Amino acid sequence: MTLRLLQHRADHGARSVIAAEDDAAHFLIGVDSIRTLALDAIAKGVTLAEAVAAIAKGDAVDIAAEFEAGRLLAPIDHDDPAHVQLTGTGLTHLGSAEGRDKMHREAASAETKTDSMRMFLEGLEDGKPAPGAIGQQPEWFYKGDGSQLVGPTDPLTMPAFAQDGGEEPEIAGIYIIGPNGRPYRLGLALANEFSDHVTERHNYLWLAHSKLRQASLGPELLVGPAPEHIEGSSRILRNGETLWEKPFLSGEGNMSHSLANLEHHHFKYDLFRRPGDVHVHFYGTATLSFTDGVQTQEGDVFEILATPFTLPVRNPLKRAAPVEVTIQVL
Repeated sequence: MTLRLLQHRADHGARSVIAAEDDAAHFLIGVDSIRTLALDAIAKGVTLAEAVAAIAKGDAVDIAAEFEAGRLLAPIDHDDPAHVQLTGTGLTHLGSAEGRDKMHREAASAETKTDSMRMFLEGLEDGKPAPGAIGQQPEWFYKGDGSQLVGPTDPLTMPAFAQDGGEEPEIAGIYIIGPNGRPYRLGLALANEFSDHVTERHNYLWLAHSKLRQASLGPELLVGPAPEHIEGSSRILRNGETLWEKPFLSGEGNMSHSLANLEHHHFKYDLFRRPGDVHVHFYGTATLSFTDGVQTQEGDVFEILATPFTLPVRNPLKRAAPVEVTIQVL
Protein backbone atom coordinates (compact mmCIF):
# COMPACT_ATOMS: atom_id res chain seq x y z
CA MET A 1 0.00 0.00 0.00
CA THR A 2 1.10 3.58 -0.73
CA LEU A 3 0.98 5.93 2.24
CA ARG A 4 -0.02 9.51 1.54
CA LEU A 5 -0.37 12.28 4.10
CA LEU A 6 -2.62 15.31 3.67
CA GLN A 7 -3.22 18.50 5.64
CA HIS A 8 -6.85 19.49 6.23
CA ARG A 9 -8.48 22.67 7.46
CA ALA A 10 -12.11 22.52 8.55
CA ASP A 11 -14.55 25.31 7.80
CA HIS A 12 -14.21 26.57 11.38
CA GLY A 13 -10.41 26.73 11.01
CA ALA A 14 -9.25 23.66 12.94
CA ARG A 15 -6.38 21.81 11.28
CA SER A 16 -5.73 18.10 11.11
CA VAL A 17 -3.68 15.50 9.23
CA ILE A 18 -5.13 12.69 7.12
CA ALA A 19 -3.39 9.37 6.42
CA ALA A 20 -4.50 7.69 3.18
CA GLU A 21 -3.63 4.22 1.93
CA ASP A 22 -5.15 3.03 -1.33
CA ASP A 23 -8.85 4.03 -1.17
CA ALA A 24 -9.02 4.37 2.64
CA ALA A 25 -8.32 7.64 4.45
CA HIS A 26 -8.63 8.57 8.13
CA PHE A 27 -7.86 11.55 10.33
CA LEU A 28 -4.91 11.10 12.67
CA ILE A 29 -5.98 11.84 16.22
CA GLY A 30 -4.05 14.63 17.92
CA VAL A 31 -1.96 15.69 14.88
CA ASP A 32 -2.42 19.10 13.28
CA SER A 33 0.53 19.36 10.87
CA ILE A 34 2.84 17.12 8.88
CA ARG A 35 5.83 19.18 10.00
CA THR A 36 5.25 18.47 13.68
CA LEU A 37 4.63 14.81 12.84
CA ALA A 38 7.98 14.68 11.03
CA LEU A 39 9.86 16.38 13.87
CA ASP A 40 8.34 13.88 16.30
CA ALA A 41 9.49 10.98 14.09
CA ILE A 42 13.03 12.41 14.00
CA ALA A 43 13.06 12.79 17.79
CA LYS A 44 11.94 9.17 18.24
CA GLY A 45 14.32 7.80 15.62
CA VAL A 46 11.57 6.22 13.51
CA THR A 47 10.42 6.63 9.93
CA LEU A 48 7.48 8.82 9.03
CA ALA A 49 5.46 5.72 8.15
CA GLU A 50 6.28 4.15 11.53
CA ALA A 51 5.25 7.33 13.30
CA VAL A 52 1.90 7.30 11.48
CA ALA A 53 1.33 3.64 12.29
CA ALA A 54 1.68 4.39 16.00
CA ILE A 55 -1.03 7.08 15.99
CA ALA A 56 -4.68 6.26 16.60
CA LYS A 57 -6.93 6.72 13.57
CA GLY A 58 -10.09 8.78 13.75
CA ASP A 59 -13.03 9.18 11.41
CA ALA A 60 -12.87 8.07 7.80
CA VAL A 61 -12.79 10.90 5.27
CA ASP A 62 -13.49 11.23 1.54
CA ILE A 63 -10.37 13.09 0.39
CA ALA A 64 -11.76 13.67 -3.12
CA ALA A 65 -14.77 15.46 -1.67
CA GLU A 66 -12.56 17.49 0.68
CA PHE A 67 -10.39 18.47 -2.29
CA GLU A 68 -13.37 19.71 -4.28
CA ALA A 69 -14.57 21.65 -1.22
CA GLY A 70 -11.18 23.40 -0.98
CA ARG A 71 -10.42 22.09 2.50
CA LEU A 72 -7.08 20.44 1.66
CA LEU A 73 -3.91 22.46 2.15
CA ALA A 74 -0.42 22.16 0.74
CA PRO A 75 1.15 19.09 2.39
CA ILE A 76 3.86 21.10 4.14
CA ASP A 77 4.08 24.54 5.76
CA HIS A 78 5.59 26.36 8.71
CA ASP A 79 4.24 28.81 11.29
CA ASP A 80 6.83 31.27 9.97
CA PRO A 81 6.88 31.19 6.13
CA ALA A 82 10.41 32.60 6.15
CA HIS A 83 11.56 29.16 7.29
CA VAL A 84 10.28 27.49 4.10
CA GLN A 85 12.63 27.63 1.11
CA LEU A 86 11.34 27.07 -2.44
CA THR A 87 14.11 26.04 -4.84
CA GLY A 88 14.49 23.85 -7.87
CA THR A 89 16.57 22.40 -10.64
CA GLY A 90 16.17 22.51 -14.41
CA LEU A 91 17.38 20.50 -17.40
CA THR A 92 17.11 17.34 -15.31
CA HIS A 93 14.68 15.29 -17.40
CA LEU A 94 15.32 13.40 -20.61
CA GLY A 95 14.06 15.69 -23.35
CA SER A 96 13.98 18.75 -21.09
CA ALA A 97 16.71 20.52 -23.04
CA GLU A 98 14.64 20.63 -26.22
CA GLY A 99 12.18 23.28 -25.05
CA ARG A 100 14.80 25.34 -23.23
CA ASP A 101 17.18 25.17 -26.19
CA LYS A 102 14.38 26.22 -28.52
CA MET A 103 13.75 29.30 -26.38
CA HIS A 104 17.42 30.29 -26.12
CA ARG A 105 18.75 29.40 -29.56
CA GLU A 106 17.09 32.42 -31.15
CA ALA A 107 19.64 34.56 -29.31
CA ALA A 108 22.65 32.30 -29.90
CA SER A 109 24.67 31.08 -32.86
CA ALA A 110 23.25 27.98 -34.48
CA GLU A 111 26.81 26.74 -34.96
CA THR A 112 27.44 26.35 -31.25
CA LYS A 113 25.61 24.62 -28.44
CA THR A 114 23.72 26.91 -26.09
CA ASP A 115 24.65 26.94 -22.41
CA SER A 116 21.36 25.12 -21.78
CA MET A 117 22.26 22.28 -24.12
CA ARG A 118 25.79 22.03 -22.74
CA MET A 119 24.43 21.83 -19.19
CA PHE A 120 21.91 19.17 -20.18
CA LEU A 121 24.56 17.04 -21.92
CA GLU A 122 26.89 17.34 -18.92
CA GLY A 123 24.09 16.13 -16.68
CA LEU A 124 23.29 13.31 -19.08
CA GLU A 125 26.92 12.21 -18.90
CA ASP A 126 27.48 12.54 -15.16
CA GLY A 127 24.16 13.27 -13.45
CA LYS A 128 23.79 9.77 -11.99
CA PRO A 129 27.11 9.06 -10.28
CA ALA A 130 27.95 5.79 -8.58
CA PRO A 131 27.06 5.56 -4.87
CA GLY A 132 29.49 7.66 -2.86
CA ALA A 133 30.62 9.69 -5.86
CA ILE A 134 29.68 13.30 -6.64
CA GLY A 135 28.11 13.95 -10.03
CA GLN A 136 27.70 17.00 -12.22
CA GLN A 137 25.87 19.84 -10.52
CA PRO A 138 22.55 20.80 -12.14
CA GLU A 139 21.03 24.14 -12.95
CA TRP A 140 19.66 25.57 -9.68
CA PHE A 141 17.19 28.35 -8.99
CA TYR A 142 15.43 30.09 -6.10
CA LYS A 143 11.68 30.77 -6.08
CA GLY A 144 11.19 32.42 -2.72
CA ASP A 145 10.10 31.50 0.78
CA GLY A 146 6.91 29.92 2.06
CA SER A 147 4.87 33.05 1.33
CA GLN A 148 5.10 32.03 -2.34
CA LEU A 149 3.56 28.59 -1.78
CA VAL A 150 -0.17 28.26 -2.47
CA GLY A 151 -2.56 25.39 -1.85
CA PRO A 152 -3.69 22.75 -4.34
CA THR A 153 -6.81 24.66 -5.46
CA ASP A 154 -5.77 28.27 -4.75
CA PRO A 155 -5.12 30.79 -7.54
CA LEU A 156 -1.61 31.17 -8.91
CA THR A 157 -1.13 34.92 -9.07
CA MET A 158 1.45 36.45 -11.37
CA PRO A 159 2.75 39.95 -10.62
CA ALA A 160 1.32 42.89 -12.53
CA PHE A 161 4.68 43.27 -14.31
CA ALA A 162 4.87 39.61 -15.40
CA GLN A 163 5.05 38.92 -19.12
CA ASP A 164 3.69 35.38 -18.79
CA GLY A 165 2.26 32.95 -16.29
CA GLY A 166 2.96 29.40 -17.36
CA GLU A 167 2.64 25.98 -15.77
CA GLU A 168 5.48 23.58 -15.07
CA PRO A 169 4.22 20.09 -14.12
CA GLU A 170 6.74 18.64 -11.71
CA ILE A 171 7.44 16.44 -8.75
CA ALA A 172 8.80 18.22 -5.67
CA GLY A 173 10.79 16.75 -2.83
CA ILE A 174 9.67 17.86 0.65
CA TYR A 175 12.45 18.10 3.25
CA ILE A 176 12.97 19.18 6.83
CA ILE A 177 16.26 19.87 8.57
CA GLY A 178 16.66 17.96 11.82
CA PRO A 179 18.04 19.42 15.06
CA ASN A 180 21.52 18.17 14.15
CA GLY A 181 21.47 19.89 10.75
CA ARG A 182 20.72 16.71 8.80
CA PRO A 183 18.24 16.95 5.90
CA TYR A 184 15.37 14.45 5.92
CA ARG A 185 13.23 13.78 2.87
CA LEU A 186 9.63 13.44 4.06
CA GLY A 187 8.28 12.44 0.67
CA LEU A 188 7.21 13.70 -2.72
CA ALA A 189 4.40 15.98 -3.83
CA LEU A 190 2.82 16.79 -7.16
CA ALA A 191 3.64 20.38 -8.11
CA ASN A 192 3.09 23.27 -10.48
CA GLU A 193 6.35 25.19 -10.40
CA PHE A 194 4.84 28.16 -12.37
CA SER A 195 7.23 30.50 -14.17
CA ASP A 196 7.43 33.46 -16.55
CA HIS A 197 8.72 31.90 -19.76
CA VAL A 198 8.49 35.08 -21.86
CA THR A 199 10.86 36.83 -19.48
CA GLU A 200 13.24 33.86 -19.56
CA ARG A 201 13.16 33.68 -23.36
CA HIS A 202 14.17 37.32 -23.68
CA ASN A 203 17.52 36.58 -22.05
CA TYR A 204 18.56 33.42 -20.23
CA LEU A 205 20.27 35.63 -17.64
CA TRP A 206 16.75 36.63 -16.64
CA LEU A 207 15.99 33.06 -15.56
CA ALA A 208 16.39 34.17 -11.93
CA HIS A 209 13.70 36.84 -12.45
CA SER A 210 11.38 34.42 -14.23
CA LYS A 211 11.45 31.98 -11.32
CA LEU A 212 10.51 34.48 -8.59
CA ARG A 213 6.87 33.48 -8.81
CA GLN A 214 4.38 31.50 -6.76
CA ALA A 215 4.19 27.71 -6.87
CA SER A 216 1.55 25.19 -5.85
CA LEU A 217 1.64 21.68 -4.45
CA GLY A 218 -0.85 18.87 -4.77
CA PRO A 219 -2.47 17.88 -1.45
CA GLU A 220 -0.78 14.49 -1.05
CA LEU A 221 2.66 13.84 0.44
CA LEU A 222 3.80 10.48 -0.94
CA VAL A 223 5.75 8.80 1.87
CA GLY A 224 8.51 6.24 1.34
CA PRO A 225 10.95 5.47 -1.47
CA ALA A 226 10.58 7.61 -4.58
CA PRO A 227 8.98 5.80 -7.55
CA GLU A 228 11.32 5.11 -10.46
CA HIS A 229 8.62 5.98 -12.98
CA ILE A 230 5.91 8.62 -12.62
CA GLU A 231 3.46 9.22 -15.43
CA GLY A 232 0.99 12.07 -15.54
CA SER A 233 -0.79 14.66 -17.62
CA SER A 234 -0.85 18.44 -17.66
CA ARG A 235 -3.67 20.46 -19.13
CA ILE A 236 -5.02 23.99 -19.34
CA LEU A 237 -8.74 24.66 -19.15
CA ARG A 238 -10.27 27.83 -20.59
CA ASN A 239 -13.95 28.52 -20.02
CA GLY A 240 -14.39 24.91 -18.95
CA GLU A 241 -12.90 23.49 -22.16
CA THR A 242 -9.49 21.87 -22.62
CA LEU A 243 -7.22 24.38 -24.37
CA TRP A 244 -4.07 22.24 -24.22
CA GLU A 245 -3.13 18.86 -22.82
CA LYS A 246 0.02 16.75 -22.84
CA PRO A 247 1.45 13.78 -20.91
CA PHE A 248 4.61 14.14 -18.86
CA LEU A 249 7.06 11.74 -17.24
CA SER A 250 9.11 12.03 -14.09
CA GLY A 251 10.93 9.78 -11.64
CA GLU A 252 14.61 8.82 -11.84
CA GLY A 253 14.00 6.46 -14.74
CA ASN A 254 13.05 9.47 -16.86
CA MET A 255 15.71 11.85 -15.55
CA SER A 256 19.31 12.65 -16.42
CA HIS A 257 20.11 13.22 -12.75
CA SER A 258 19.53 11.01 -9.73
CA LEU A 259 17.59 12.47 -6.82
CA ALA A 260 20.63 11.85 -4.63
CA ASN A 261 22.74 14.03 -6.93
CA LEU A 262 20.18 16.85 -6.95
CA GLU A 263 19.91 16.64 -3.18
CA HIS A 264 23.68 16.70 -2.71
CA HIS A 265 24.12 19.85 -4.78
CA HIS A 266 21.35 21.64 -2.89
CA PHE A 267 22.12 20.66 0.67
CA LYS A 268 25.90 20.99 0.29
CA TYR A 269 25.39 24.65 1.19
CA ASP A 270 25.46 25.36 4.92
CA LEU A 271 22.64 27.90 4.74
CA PHE A 272 20.28 25.16 3.53
CA ARG A 273 20.91 22.99 6.59
CA ARG A 274 19.49 25.29 9.25
CA PRO A 275 17.71 23.16 11.88
CA GLY A 276 13.93 23.32 11.68
CA ASP A 277 13.74 24.75 8.17
CA VAL A 278 11.49 23.21 5.51
CA HIS A 279 12.59 22.86 1.89
CA VAL A 280 10.41 22.34 -1.17
CA HIS A 281 12.73 21.37 -4.02
CA PHE A 282 11.29 21.11 -7.54
CA TYR A 283 12.97 18.40 -9.61
CA GLY A 284 12.24 19.81 -13.09
CA THR A 285 10.13 18.94 -16.11
CA ALA A 286 10.31 18.34 -19.84
CA THR A 287 6.75 19.42 -20.69
CA LEU A 288 5.54 23.01 -21.10
CA SER A 289 2.56 24.46 -22.95
CA PHE A 290 4.71 27.51 -23.71
CA THR A 291 6.96 25.53 -26.04
CA ASP A 292 3.81 24.60 -28.00
CA GLY A 293 2.95 28.26 -28.49
CA VAL A 294 0.22 28.51 -25.85
CA GLN A 295 -0.39 31.98 -24.43
CA THR A 296 -2.16 31.79 -21.09
CA GLN A 297 -4.61 34.37 -19.82
CA GLU A 298 -6.36 35.25 -16.60
CA GLY A 299 -9.05 32.73 -15.74
CA ASP A 300 -7.25 29.76 -17.29
CA VAL A 301 -7.05 26.77 -14.98
CA PHE A 302 -3.93 24.60 -14.72
CA GLU A 303 -4.61 20.97 -13.82
CA ILE A 304 -1.85 18.43 -13.24
CA LEU A 305 -2.39 14.76 -12.38
CA ALA A 306 0.04 11.85 -11.96
CA THR A 307 0.06 8.37 -10.51
CA PRO A 308 0.58 7.22 -7.77
CA PHE A 309 -1.04 10.44 -6.53
CA THR A 310 -4.82 10.18 -6.52
CA LEU A 311 -5.69 13.91 -6.46
CA PRO A 312 -4.61 16.67 -8.86
CA VAL A 313 -3.20 20.11 -8.29
CA ARG A 314 -5.65 22.55 -9.90
CA ASN A 315 -5.07 26.30 -9.88
CA PRO A 316 -6.72 29.20 -11.73
CA LEU A 317 -4.46 31.94 -13.10
CA LYS A 318 -4.75 35.49 -11.77
CA ARG A 319 -2.80 38.71 -12.25
CA ALA A 320 -2.05 40.91 -9.27
CA ALA A 321 -2.90 44.60 -9.22
CA PRO A 322 0.03 46.96 -9.81
CA VAL A 323 1.95 47.98 -6.71
CA GLU A 324 3.87 51.24 -6.56
CA VAL A 325 7.09 50.84 -4.61
CA THR A 326 8.80 54.00 -3.42
CA ILE A 327 12.25 53.87 -1.89
CA GLN A 328 12.85 56.33 0.91
CA VAL A 329 16.34 57.34 1.94
CA LEU A 330 16.81 57.44 5.72
